[in-house]
Amino acid sequence: MEPFAIIAVSLLLGALIYFISAAVTGSRKSLPQEGGIVEEDSKVSNGVSDKNTASKKQKLQRPRKEKLQQHVFSHPLLATSLKSHSGNVSCLDFSSNGKYLASCADDRTVRIWSTKDFLEHEHRCVRTNVELDHATHVRFSPDSRAFITWLANEETIRVFKMIKKDDGTFTFTAAPEDFPKKHKAPIVNIGIAETGKFIMSASNDTTILIWDLKGEVLATINTNQMNNAYATVSPCGRFVASCGFTPDVKVWEVCFTKSGSFREVMRAFDLKGHSAGIYSFAFSNDSTRMATVSKDGTWKLWDTDVQYKQQQDPYLLYTMKYEVSDPCRIALSPDARVVAISSGFNITVHNAKTGKQEEEILNVHGEEITGLAFDVNSRFLVSCGDRAIRVFHNVVGYRAVIEEMEVRLKKATNEAMRERLQQQISDAQKALEAVCIRKE
Repeated sequence: MEPFAIIAVSLLLGALIYFISAAVTGSRKSLPQEGGIVEEDSKVSNGVSDKNTASKKQKLQRPRKEKLQQHVFSHPLLATSLKSHSGNVSCLDFSSNGKYLASCADDRTVRIWSTKDFLEHEHRCVRTNVELDHATHVRFSPDSRAFITWLANEETIRVFKMIKKDDGTFTFTAAPEDFPKKHKAPIVNIGIAETGKFIMSASNDTTILIWDLKGEVLATINTNQMNNAYATVSPCGRFVASCGFTPDVKVWEVCFTKSGSFREVMRAFDLKGHSAGIYSFAFSNDSTRMATVSKDGTWKLWDTDVQYKQQQDPYLLYTMKYEVSDPCRIALSPDARVVAISSGFNITVHNAKTGKQEEEILNVHGEEITGLAFDVNSRFLVSCGDRAIRVFHNVVGYRAVIEEMEVRLKKATNEAMRERLQQQISDAQKALEAVCIRKE
């Protein structure tokens, strides 16, 4: 009997396992598959298809794209934040007449802002779309009636010209043809001479191209610096300069004949004194001062008002220590009274006469700072990095004007000069007091 009992128990256990397995499998089939999709033979219940119900559930279960949060920032010196861009802003440029600020971003737009609205609640801007591409650099023409951009995908220069509408407003439209592709490496900067005679583009190899306004290459400069970290056209429109792997800044003069024809590019002078590669440099408005910041942990101010054709070298005015991190940029106010340096996410502002740091502004943007510039009247300092443009009051500049004019006032020998200096002091004091009132 014992063998039969064992066989009976085994059959009973096998049957039990079979029924359990069938029950589990059946329940799985009755459930929707992963992703909310049901089988094609879904039944209709109460006149509504189970398939349609599952489709609605699927839509509800799709993960939503998280909206990027705007970086929250406030500071006593902040005049305003310009926030119309939906992508990260990569470049800024003020027009020569001081009326406009151009900004470009990876949202495929360039926006032209009115600087007189900086202290208003609403900030007007003209939006220009960059079709099927986006701009990484933007520069105004000298007459402020056009701007050029560097296109990220096409890797060339595109010109946009101002068109006046019937209602008196204006817009910008792209020229029929882009410049030909000539660079073989990514671009570090572009620029237009204030004289309107040439355009510059520099890539991160060793190449700088000088173009005429129609897109013809006038000259090619080999910087011999292993790589270019930065390059620009001087505000006076005479010079092109670059820095990079080597511990110096090289400056060339772009020469034209009296009739306006291109003649040559000749070496003007070098800024030598750093012990490591240079991140960035800047000119004053009249190119008589330059500032540099280097990987050696210092920044320097130079007197470049020299007779370089007689082999006279620029004078080093002073050297200041600075904790630098990449990316690092330096800006010199047009009146050469203030130096601003951005390193990573932060900005410091220095008195250019003494080199002393007077302001420190931390965590300005949610991304690393990509642009830093003073307006042409030295009233504002602007920066970009994320989707916002920060506009700061240049209080260091106001204080520097007051100090300088008070010294001159003591030495003034005639009444007309005294009145003019006193007026400058009064204007700077009013501007400074207005910022202090807003801070409170």
